[in-house]
Amino acid sequence: MTHPLVTQLRFARSEFQRCLAGLSDQDARTRLNPMNCISWMIGHVANQEHFYWVFLAQEKSVAPGLNDLVGFGKPATTPPLDEMWETWQRVTTTADPFLDTLTTSQLETFFQLRGKAMRESIGTMLLRNVHHYWFHTGEAHAVRQQLGHADLPQFVGNMAAAVYKPE
Repeated sequence: MTHPLVTQLRFARSEFQRCLAGLSDQDARTRLNPMNCISWMIGHVANQEHFYWVFLAQEKSVAPGLNDLVGFGKPATTPPLDEMWETWQRVTTTADPFLDTLTTSQLETFFQLRGKAMRESIGTMLLRNVHHYWFHTGEAHAVRQQLGHADLPQFVGNMAAAVYKPE
């Protein structure tokens, strides 16, 4: 059974996608300083998932160079929308089999990096990932409003697939 926090991550992902539906490449690459552009945001959340659930969890890399392009603290970029969605899809598809195996006891453990335990438990990293999506969903929504987009989705959407369930 999928852990409830993984269900919440998937819901946050789906709301992120819903917020960005119908976005053009030109608008996705428009940077309204000091915010990053929306295509950067897509790559940025993919980068976090790649580091956590692909690199640390599975010792794989399916998005070489992504951190240099959209990593925290890196110079601003305006990558193509289709490339960022393709990368996001590849990363999340690779992450999901690992996420499907998580148990409550595993969430209390720590990934290792260079022989040292990470500062945050896997569970805290999962929460950070969920909240990261919500942060950038709101930011992307604000960018779209500034670009004059009308009829944007209302948040939060249908939670039928992410209802509260005790562990």
